[in-house]
Amino acid sequence: MAGVVLDKINKVYPNGYHAIFDLDLDIADKEFLVLVGPSGCGKSTALRMVAGLEEISTGTMTIGDQVVNGVEPKDRDIAMVFQNYALYPHMTVYDNIGFALKLARTPKAEMDERIREASRILELDAYLETKPGQLSGGQRQRVAMGRAIVRQPAAFLMDEPLSNLDAKLRVQMRAEIAQLQKELGVTTLYVTHDQVEAMTMGDRVAVLKDGYLQQVDTPQDLYDRPANVFVGAFIGSPSMNLYETEISESDGKTSMSLGSQTLQLDDALFTKRPGLRDYVGRPVITGIRPEDMEDPPHADHAGQGNHLKSTVTLVEALGSEIMVHFTLDARAVDSGDPDAPDEVGETGHTVARFDPRSRVRIGDDIEIVVTTENLHFFDPESHLTIW
Repeated sequence: MAGVVLDKINKVYPNGYHAIFDLDLDIADKEFLVLVGPSGCGKSTALRMVAGLEEISTGTMTIGDQVVNGVEPKDRDIAMVFQNYALYPHMTVYDNIGFALKLARTPKAEMDERIREASRILELDAYLETKPGQLSGGQRQRVAMGRAIVRQPAAFLMDEPLSNLDAKLRVQMRAEIAQLQKELGVTTLYVTHDQVEAMTMGDRVAVLKDGYLQQVDTPQDLYDRPANVFVGAFIGSPSMNLYETEISESDGKTSMSLGSQTLQLDDALFTKRPGLRDYVGRPVITGIRPEDMEDPPHADHAGQGNHLKSTVTLVEALGSEIMVHFTLDARAVDSGDPDAPDEVGETGHTVARFDPRSRVRIGDDIEIVVTTENLHFFDPESHLTIW
C-alpha cells in the first residue's frame, strides 16, 4: 500500500483553459479521501491526473516513494473504478474480474485464487459464469470493484462509481464500499458531486470549486467549521441559509438584524468566535443551518430574543422530519455553487428542519426558534469564516 501526494498540481489545456490551480493533497496510506464539488469544478480532472490519463501541466505527483509525472497509467500500480463500470459484455463475471491478471500473465492457479477471493468478498460466487447483461446495476458495480481488488494495487481511484444506481441502491453500495475499503486497507481517492455521499464515506473530504481547493477536513469539522461561505453552504442538506445581516450593540447587549427582525447574541457566541467583536456595527454574512431552526413546542429552548416570525409557504413531510419553507425580508447571499438554485434576492427563501410531530401547515403564521450559538458568520468581502 502507499500514500498519494499532489504537490502544487496544475492543469492547463492547449486552448488555455486552466482547470486545476496549485492543488495540494496528501492522501495517507490506507486513507479514504473523498474529492467533492459541483459539476465542472475539476475533481474528475484531478483524479485522471493521478491515474495518468491526463497530463500534469506543472507540479509533482507521488505514489508511495515514486514520482509518477512521466509514468504510464499501466505502470502506476493503481486500479480505477469508473462511473460506467466498463465491463466486457461478452465475458463472464469470472473473466471480467480476472482480465487484468490475464493480461499480466499471472499464473493460472494464482489468478483463480485471487478471482475467487474477490468474488467471495463481494458476494459474487453465484454469478461467476454470468454475463454482465444479466446482472443488476449493483451487481455490475461489484464486478467492477472485483476487477480492481484482484490487482492488489497501491491505491484505488473511483470516479463517481454510484451515479448510475437508484437512490436506495446507492445508499447500500456506499456503505459496502466504505466497509470494503476498511477491510482491504487500500489508499482510496473517491470523486463525487454528492456531498451526502462524501460525508458518509470519507475519512477526510476535500472540497473543490472552480479548480481551487477550498478545504480538506474530517466530515464533522467541515460541517462545524467551514472555511468559507461556499463550503458552509455546500456541506449539509438542505443547504445552509445565508443572509446579509448587521451586528449592533446597545445597553451592553449585542444583537443581529435579519431584515426587519432581530436576534439576540449572547456572550458565549463571542467567546466561541472572538473575531466577531470586530464586526459590531458592520455588515456580515450570517449562515443558519436548517437544523438550527425549530418551532417552539419542539425546541430544546425557546429563550427571549431567539424568535423569528414568518408565514409557511411549503411543507415537505419526510417521515422522520419535515422541511418547512418560508421567507424572511433579509437579502439572501449567493453561495457560489453553480448547481444550487438561484434564490438570491431581496427576500431570503429559508428552509428549516422541524420535528415530524410539528403541526405547521402551508399558510400558517409561525414563530421559529433559532439556536444562535450555532450561527455561522462570514466576512462579506472575502467570504471567509469569522473566528
